[in-house]
Order: sequence, then structure tokens, then C-alpha cells
Amino acid sequence: MLLWSFFGNRLRGVNEVDSAAALQLINHKDAVILDVREENEYRAGHILNAIWIPLGKIDSRLGELERHRNQPVVVYCRSGQRSASGCALLKKHGFTQAFNLEGGVVAWQKAGLPVEK
Repeated sequence: MLLWSFFGNRLRGVNEVDSAAALQLINHKDAVILDVREENEYRAGHILNAIWIPLGKIDSRLGELERHRNQPVVVYCRSGQRSASGCALLKKHGFTQAFNLEGGVVAWQKAGLPVEK
């Protein structure tokens, strides 16, 4: 199971970035931030300017992301597992610049980066 979590995302073609690289994408490449957590998690604290679409609703709400198709999209959840699935879904729909935030919002906060409520 540990090996799958390490290699599984690579096998699925999911690009991963750490918090510092995600911040670079946001600041220099106009990356969009996509939070795929549930509502109570989002309300407890999220990355500034994040678009909130729960993982289970990405397919039905894909139109909300369409205008960002040619931008980098940094996808995150609490720990990086659900967001990896979100990246795979976006890739399936032609979003070639989807990046999974390694460690999710937990790693973001551990890096001293802000969240808003």
C-alpha cells in the first residue's frame, strides 16, 4: 500500500508539486487553486482564492473550470490523496497542467503558508 501511494500517482500520470513549487506556480504562472475537500473542511480553512469543488462533483461542475483549461491548476485536499484523483480526472478531461499538492493543505500550513476561513 505504501508503494502504491508513492508510485501510483506517477503511474497515473499525476504531476506533483510541493508547497514551494505550488507557490511559484501561483505567483509566476497564474495557477488556479482547486480545493476538492468537503464543505466542512473547506470552511475550516482553505488556500486564498481557492475554487471549491468537492471531488465527487468535478465531473458535473467541469464547466466552472473550463476557462482555466490552459492555466496550471494546483489541486489539493487535506493530505494529497483525493487531490491526486482530482488531477487524474482533470487530465482525463484534457487539463494538461494539473498538479497535485503533495501533502495537501496540511503540508501547506506546515510550510508556514496562510489559509483563510
